[in-house]
Amino acid sequence: MIKTILVPIAIATISILLGLIIGYYFRKNIWEKKAQNAKKNADNILAEAKSQVAATQAEISFQKQAAETLKQSALNIKKEKILEAQEQIQTYRQKVEDELNVKRDLVARDTNRLKQQEDTFEHKNSLLTEKEAELTEKENHFRKQELELKKNIKVVTDLVDQTKEKLYEVAQLSKDQAQKLVLTQLSDELVKERAEMIKDSNEEIRVKADHYARKIIIDAIQSSSADTVAETTVSVVNLPNEEMKGRIIGREGRNIRSFEALTGVDLIIDDTPKVVTLSGFDAVRREIAKRAMERLVKDGRIHPARIEEMVDKARKEVNDDIYEAGESALMELGIHRMNPELVKILGRLKYRTSYGQNVLGHSIEVAKLAGAMAAELGLNEKLAVRAGLLHDIGKAIDHDIEGSHVEIGVELTRKYHESDVVVNAIAAHHGDVPKLSFIAELVVAADTISSARPGARSESLENYIRRLTELEQIAKRYDGVDQAYAIQAGREVRVMVKPDKISDDRITVLAHDIRKQVEKELDYPGNIKITVIREKRVVAVAR
Repeated sequence: MIKTILVPIAIATISILLGLIIGYYFRKNIWEKKAQNAKKNADNILAEAKSQVAATQAEISFQKQAAETLKQSALNIKKEKILEAQEQIQTYRQKVEDELNVKRDLVARDTNRLKQQEDTFEHKNSLLTEKEAELTEKENHFRKQELELKKNIKVVTDLVDQTKEKLYEVAQLSKDQAQKLVLTQLSDELVKERAEMIKDSNEEIRVKADHYARKIIIDAIQSSSADTVAETTVSVVNLPNEEMKGRIIGREGRNIRSFEALTGVDLIIDDTPKVVTLSGFDAVRREIAKRAMERLVKDGRIHPARIEEMVDKARKEVNDDIYEAGESALMELGIHRMNPELVKILGRLKYRTSYGQNVLGHSIEVAKLAGAMAAELGLNEKLAVRAGLLHDIGKAIDHDIEGSHVEIGVELTRKYHESDVVVNAIAAHHGDVPKLSFIAELVVAADTISSARPGARSESLENYIRRLTELEQIAKRYDGVDQAYAIQAGREVRVMVKPDKISDDRITVLAHDIRKQVEKELDYPGNIKITVIREKRVVAVAR
């Protein structure tokens, strides 16, 4: 392209030179004129050449841009092709890996199957070895039996020969001698028959005795049937309105804290409309708390001093109810003349459970069963009823006194001058001491019947209550502790201390000691919070 542009330029230059030469030889004017024309032509040619050069440069620039565009497009296409190739490679690689994984799984499955078959073959081989050893042992045993059988055949043969010899001797005996020999043999046979008759007679007597005993027990159960009662660990108090919940809680929760500290019961206030829940494993505490809360709700004036007053009144009422419960049990069973203190202790069983079974109801049921069976057998019915009623009396105070409920019951009945038959029945109803009377046997049978009937007991509740009781007992061991209450289903123990014996600094150490002792002695799920409360009150009365 540049060559094409330079050619016209060269031609123009030559033409100018030729024009100058020719004009030199001709006229000067003509030469000048032609020179001017040639100059004009040259200028035109130069202008045309410059325009062509500019066009050429524009075209070159355009071609360069086109080349750059093509180059960029080529690079993009190259990158796309490379990416496509990489994707194809990755896809192919993934496909190959999937196939390899499938093949590996197949190989692993085949390997496991072969291993299982190998284990099965080894197991069968061991079984065959055991069978072979067993067969060898049986073969040896059969050989021994065969030898013993041959020996026994020889012995029998010898006995037959001896019997024949004796028969020959008998044949030569006199009449008296033969008669004596026959009577001796008959006597031996009669002794055997008599022994069989005695055995059959004893068996018949035992069957009749079992039948009669079952009949007595069934009659006793039917005559003293009891309801199945499920014990709970919560009580519900109804409220007149939702506003009452705020008054129960009090300013910054002081009322609810005071109530829980005085009663040892957990007060639960949730979203349930017009209801508060009292939770505690001790039925006496829960009953006191329920009555106190009902009085507070009815009165409407709720503050710490009023709460303490209502709790004291409720406690006195519950103590009166305990004595009435003991008297009601005596009247129901027809028992007279029992020491008032023993009656009061008996009434406490109304608020005591054993494996979820109310102990007072259980004791009344045992008394009725023992009395019914004693009446059928012609024994002292009143004494049996008394022993059955008092057999678990120790459970009323076993939380306060060391020892088992059997030991405590024996000490109580001796202290209040119960008969020796009743004391022995209490001591022997768990097999700790020998039974000295048939009434003790009847109390054990009645206790078993009452405890084993369907729905009578629930072991989980008893274990739960025992764990909470142990928590409280651990806290009460320390000096200066006034009261200890396990609340929040055993997740918290609140310990009230005497302010004149334990200082503020000492309560931190006390909480730490109780925590260590609980961790050492008890097994429990989750965490247990130990809260030690030290409160000092000063009261002045203006008159």
